[in-house]
Amino acid sequence: MSQAKKKMSARSFAQQKRNKRRMLTSLRMVRYGVNNFSRNAWLTVAATAVMTITLLIVFTTFAARGVLVDTVSDISSRIDMSIYLKNDVREDDVATITNDLESLSNVQRVRYISPEDARRAQVDQQKGDQETLQALSEATNRLPATVRISLHDINDVSQLNSFVDSNQVYIDNRDTEREPSFAGERRQAIENITKWVSFAERIGGIATLVFIVISALIVFNTIRMAIFNRKEEIAMMKLIGADRNFIRGPFIVEASMYGFVAGVVATILGVVLLYAVREPLVEYGLPVATTINDTVALIGLVLLGMIILGILIGVISSYFATRKYLKI
Repeated sequence: MSQAKKKMSARSFAQQKRNKRRMLTSLRMVRYGVNNFSRNAWLTVAATAVMTITLLIVFTTFAARGVLVDTVSDISSRIDMSIYLKNDVREDDVATITNDLESLSNVQRVRYISPEDARRAQVDQQKGDQETLQALSEATNRLPATVRISLHDINDVSQLNSFVDSNQVYIDNRDTEREPSFAGERRQAIENITKWVSFAERIGGIATLVFIVISALIVFNTIRMAIFNRKEEIAMMKLIGADRNFIRGPFIVEASMYGFVAGVVATILGVVLLYAVREPLVEYGLPVATTINDTVALIGLVLLGMIILGILIGVISSYFATRKYLKI
């Protein structure tokens, strides 16, 4: 065998030994971390419980956001923007206006309601109320011709604003006594709904961040107490030449197990909570079914995300705890 081949063989053998040593070291760190997790029962329960609450709040925040988005979407699909035309508007002008509106990218559907159709709709709505029906039959004023517009995004009325300002056919036939609904009180109501959704999302995000910080601090203190409890053991490990990663590793594994267990428990509790509140929310008219169905359909990804988040909280907390208190 040539000298070059001998050197390559020696390097390969040395590399294999290093890899084997690293694997054994990693296995030992995992074993020590698992032992530490089960050895400090009350610390483990405290840290895991707080992290579970944190992850449950994260789960609830995302679920609540889904319900809010579905609620706004449901309300949006029922809300029509209206523009009002003169009673004597011509049919060809109506056709021109509706066609121009339908050409707008944000317009989903356009319906024209004549004064006669509006009157009949009012009569149908008031069936059984004789006084109101009598008043309607005696009324001499005519209801306006109305064009109702459904939008894909009810928060974007820029195209409608441009239309009512620039479309000459509409300008010539508009009812000057009635402003478009998207410029009046109905528009304000829609904006209020959007503001409440944004406010609820911000509150949920703030609550999530607060509990993540609290959970991280508790894990931090838990690891710190574990370090104090095992300071003689750590001193012995330093004396026999253990490097910093080997000393830090079991604590990181221990904290990761807090996150893993908390992620599983929080996901289970979150799904149970969704099913528990389904009936009350449905009674209030909130569309919760889509959120529940999506959560169940993607339960694997939801569980994985919760576990990863829990482990990240644990790893980051334990890293800073060992860096500060192990002095390594």
